[in-house]
Amino acid sequence: MSRKADAMDRSGQGALPDSAGPLYEKVKAYVLANIGSGAWGLNHKLPSENELVASLGVSRMTVHRALRELTSQGHLLRVQGVGTFVAPPKAQSALIEINNIANEIEQRGARHNARVIVLEATLPSPDLAAAFEFSTRRPVAHSVIVHHENGVPVQLEERFVNSQLVPDYENQDFEATTTFDYLQRSTPLTEVEHVISAVAADAETADLLMIEPGTPCLLLHRRTWSGASVATVNRLVYAGNRYSLGSRYSPRS
Repeated sequence: MSRKADAMDRSGQGALPDSAGPLYEKVKAYVLANIGSGAWGLNHKLPSENELVASLGVSRMTVHRALRELTSQGHLLRVQGVGTFVAPPKAQSALIEINNIANEIEQRGARHNARVIVLEATLPSPDLAAAFEFSTRRPVAHSVIVHHENGVPVQLEERFVNSQLVPDYENQDFEATTTFDYLQRSTPLTEVEHVISAVAADAETADLLMIEPGTPCLLLHRRTWSGASVATVNRLVYAGNRYSLGSRYSPRS
């Protein structure tokens, strides 16, 4: 067996399609064929770009573009410093309802874990105080937590919490219990506001979600009320190529 054929055997099955079209599209078709045939299963680590260049006989730029586009389309998952993997089916989180992300992940048969980045009491900015509808500036609790599904970060959760309604929030262990569970036990929610937008990941968000800066993300702004008081002001960021938001419900007549 030749060196090139041996490399092809190690890197995947088949060869580039013999059809018209740009080379990067042929590389994409090659990767998708290996995924579709089961040769590269869920979470399979792909050959490196250098290995694909050697085995397929194309340029590094061609391979890089193909993998970049397949990642943006949700077929691959690129983890900085680790490698490129076959992505799991895109997870979906409920849009209208407020659900526990840990339960959603576990219901899909996956493993959830959380990493606490920030947990503190702080004074809100004027804009944040206005979002809480405070008449005077007073401390709030603040948390930043990254939720992982099977070790892959899928949601960056930032919460600001009304300390008068939810005392001692900043002293909890949110790697052992979720903020959702603690808040559900602490105060009843009577009203919810959702605003969704598309954003590009900044450097800090990209680092925490292990994605490239500029990657499209879904940003969910959520406020909750308990009676007449705003209980929480939340910012939830989802990596767009790993997560979707959706719901099914019966409209009111």
